[in-house]
Amino acid sequence: MTEQDPDDATNIRPARPRSSPARRWLGPGLGLLAILLAGTIGWIALYPPGQGPSLSLRQSLGAAIDITTAGEAAILAARPSDPQADEPLVFRFQAAPKVLVLSFPTLRAQGETLNRLGAFIEKAGLPHDRVLIDAELDAAIRQSGDTRETYYYGHDYRAADLARFFAAADRDEVALNPGETWLRALLAQEDMLSPGAVGAVISIPPETATPPIAAAARAVILRHELSHGVYFTDPAYAAYARNFWETRLNEAQRAGLRGFLGREGYDTANEDLMRNEAQAYLIHTTDPHFFRPPLAGLGVEEAARLRQEFLRGMPDGWLKDAPALPAP
Repeated sequence: MTEQDPDDATNIRPARPRSSPARRWLGPGLGLLAILLAGTIGWIALYPPGQGPSLSLRQSLGAAIDITTAGEAAILAARPSDPQADEPLVFRFQAAPKVLVLSFPTLRAQGETLNRLGAFIEKAGLPHDRVLIDAELDAAIRQSGDTRETYYYGHDYRAADLARFFAAADRDEVALNPGETWLRALLAQEDMLSPGAVGAVISIPPETATPPIAAAARAVILRHELSHGVYFTDPAYAAYARNFWETRLNEAQRAGLRGFLGREGYDTANEDLMRNEAQAYLIHTTDPHFFRPPLAGLGVEEAARLRQEFLRGMPDGWLKDAPALPAP
């Protein structure tokens, strides 16, 4: 998810929207050993001596990761007890318990943990069948005009794609960094890497002055990413969004949204990604800093009509009952 300047069509872009079975997880003990070993190797490769991540992140690899069940307002209000820590707060979203929300203390920590996943799953022009090594990821980020901190605002991934990422990293013997290793441990703890697992992981950044991410922006990002989480975990909602994309939008409207998403760096050949991002931007992201209908070739009144039509017919559930953003 990227931010748009209301007075200009260019991106401000202060920061956007893998677990292997230890050689097929030969057993819980070996799996844990592989997680710790992979984390150690990745940490040595990525961080020079004295410049590693905070101790809390490394310590968490040997202990259960705390998860708090919470709603939107509580997630937005929560702050880490140690602002210098790299480890995010983890929430199970109360209205959709299969969605985990990672609230990161820094943009750097969010990027280190999730940027490589984003490149693997949804970025245009990058391979989706293998995991980039660090140098390739850095080159891709530079080519996009971003930094590790500003590559994404928020992230959203379904369990099956997370498992695919980590399996590919194992196959290609790509060393995971500490943030990725921590994420893998979290997913294993929550049984989100098993075949057929239903779940999603989304993230939100902290409030920052540079780049500017205020409380209101975090609320917009969270709602946008939560709509992805529902899409990933609620088959009725996903089917409804697919039908709306295919039958209620005309060819010109789909082309306009696809063009917007392509300019944002999404892989437009991924039709599921197009449907998912279209519902998140068009229906659940009304802040002009993040989405303006003309950028997708839509008139303002046209977009408003489409949004109202979508909301009227969507399946019952949290998203339908809470169309307005909470106060920051």
